[in-house]
Amino acid sequence: MAKDFIGYQALTDAALRGVVRESLRRIEKSGLIGAHHFYLTFKTHGDGVDIPDFLREQYPDEMTIIIQHQYWALKVKEDYFEVTLTFKKLPAPLHIPFAALTAFFDPGVQFGLQFRSEAEAAKAAVTAPMVVPAPMAESPETSADDAPDPVVPADKPQAGEVVSLDSFRKK
Repeated sequence: MAKDFIGYQALTDAALRGVVRESLRRIEKSGLIGAHHFYLTFKTHGDGVDIPDFLREQYPDEMTIIIQHQYWALKVKEDYFEVTLTFKKLPAPLHIPFAALTAFFDPGVQFGLQFRSEAEAAKAAVTAPMVVPAPMAESPETSADDAPDPVVPADKPQAGEVVSLDSFRKK
């Protein structure tokens, strides 16, 4: 497989983290509306993560927080957000860089995102099967219906149907 010099996985992750950032900015300004509420999962030892020691001890790898009814001091910046939540009846300020996020879910509308670390993305790029559609036969005796189906992993959605424009042209 060729090396990805553009860095598509990093670009995609940055764009999707932007969805989380903008969602948090909206509730920072307006509060939660309707059934929206957020589950945010992050690496507790990620670069720039600042949480109380008792939380880091209780959640040594990953932690999920819920922003729903009781949250305070939500501040959203370009690279991180801060929020104060209550744990064991104690207020705890959290500073979480968007790069530390591993998942985002809004159960009110069944919307979720999952993020990979750079190491996981590199490993997936090496081990993931590449989907290449089979070429269409160009002989007049073979129609598009006779062409072999492309190999697509079972967990991937099927591509749309290929339609020849010749059928729409005036003769």
